[in-house]
Amino acid sequence: MSTSTTASVSTHILDTSVGRPAEGVAVHLSARAGREAAWQELGGSATDADGRCKDLPALPEGTTHVRLDFAVEPYFEKSANQQADAQQDAPANRDSGAFFPEVAITFAVEAGEHYHVPLLLNPFGYSVYRGS
Repeated sequence: MSTSTTASVSTHILDTSVGRPAEGVAVHLSARAGREAAWQELGGSATDADGRCKDLPALPEGTTHVRLDFAVEPYFEKSANQQADAQQDAPANRDSGAFFPEVAITFAVEAGEHYHVPLLLNPFGYSVYRGS
């Protein structure tokens, strides 16, 4: 939860190729205080059955930039055969089922604000936005 001296972050993933939440995707959270500062890895979580990470670590005071790293390749490896069968134009055999094996999203934050960053994901692309 954000306070007047920190920001807070939440995320969820929707697999748009099947129209369902992406369960079991590892998400790592890093932060830095200033553009030139080194990244500090804060920890991580995994998405639940609703595609949400409910236990991401709190951001330290002074955080100005946040990076969310989504390890999507294992998710697509697990479900590649199911998704290829469901998509008539998808290749039946793929190494991992994902063109992008990982997704890294970096964004600026301000103290006192909450940032919800949804990831809309499919095997060949993704989109992110600041949610509410």
